[in-house]
Amino acid sequence: MILRARAFLLLLAASLLAGGCTSIDPGTYARQAPALELRRYFDGTIDGWGMVQDRSGKVLRRFTVTIEARWNGDVGTLDERFVWSDGERQRRVWTVRDLGDGRYAGSAEDVVGSAAGRTAGNALNWRYTMAIPLDGRTWHIDFDDWMFLVDDRVMLNRATMHKFGIRVGEVTLSFTRR
Repeated sequence: MILRARAFLLLLAASLLAGGCTSIDPGTYARQAPALELRRYFDGTIDGWGMVQDRSGKVLRRFTVTIEARWNGDVGTLDERFVWSDGERQRRVWTVRDLGDGRYAGSAEDVVGSAAGRTAGNALNWRYTMAIPLDGRTWHIDFDDWMFLVDDRVMLNRATMHKFGIRVGEVTLSFTRR
């Protein structure tokens, strides 16, 4: 029994260490085109289609989202309206601040603290913790969110979700500017 507990703790520690070492530096994409100008792309109406998967890859929910985005100086507002495959409707309003040098900070009602973002080339990496209600409890889930500009209208988005450093799921999403 003690040996099993030690093996479990070693496996958990290895998972946490491995999870912390897999981060990609956004600078990796610095030479990729077209260059993502966040204030230009997220200005106007953007439509999106996506899905949420659990850690095994099983699709849990699908959704559509319409984003109304606008900027006032260095502050952007992204008003997201989701329609989920089970009929649920959800709204999230992001406030995004352009900090200069490709760095951004973001906040929303269900984001714990502040989101930190960085652009390089055609990519944006957001890191944040979201408070997600599930089965009568609220879970704080860490997001490693990557967006890649394909052309002037299309962007692909993939976010991995972690709890205690362990991957618990993924969100895949495509955006199209109107």
